[in-house]
Amino acid sequence: MKILIVYSTVEGHTRKIARFMEGILQEEGHQVALIDAKTAPAPGAYDAVLIGSSIHIGQYNNPVRKYIKKHVGAIRQMPNAFFTVCLGTASDLVEGHEEAARTAEKFFTENRWDPQMHMQVPGALKYTQYGFLKKFVLKRIAKKEGLSTDTTRDHEFTDWNAVSGFVKAFSEMVTSSSAGAL
Repeated sequence: MKILIVYSTVEGHTRKIARFMEGILQEEGHQVALIDAKTAPAPGAYDAVLIGSSIHIGQYNNPVRKYIKKHVGAIRQMPNAFFTVCLGTASDLVEGHEEAARTAEKFFTENRWDPQMHMQVPGALKYTQYGFLKKFVLKRIAKKEGLSTDTTRDHEFTDWNAVSGFVKAFSEMVTSSSAGAL
């Protein structure tokens, strides 16, 4: 099957997750195109689409928002999934998970799209990439969330086994929907 992975990233972690997903889908025997939302083609030439974006200040990245708005009709017609990368889901605090879920639901409602699969993926703190102000703000948020405040290094919270399980389930859905179409 031909699968399109569309993503948007700010600090590069969403791209890292998308590349990991690409590798698993290739191992599962799929042909995969991994493309930044800024330059991604319409999904019509593909059998399925997997889209991902991080959340920053309560919003998904603009390139993914524009891509979905433009292509939502085609996306709904094929096997599809969405993954959200959000630091708030790295915490054990329920509020961070609930806020990420509300942001996703609002986004899906606004775009009249109900992805067949959706996963919240804990992101990363890329302290070494931040300027002074962003580092200061994120350190305060991390402290409140019970996450690391060591700004001398980056901290990754992604559960790669959970991501792998999500992608394998997506692969099964794509393969079974293809078999049903024959």
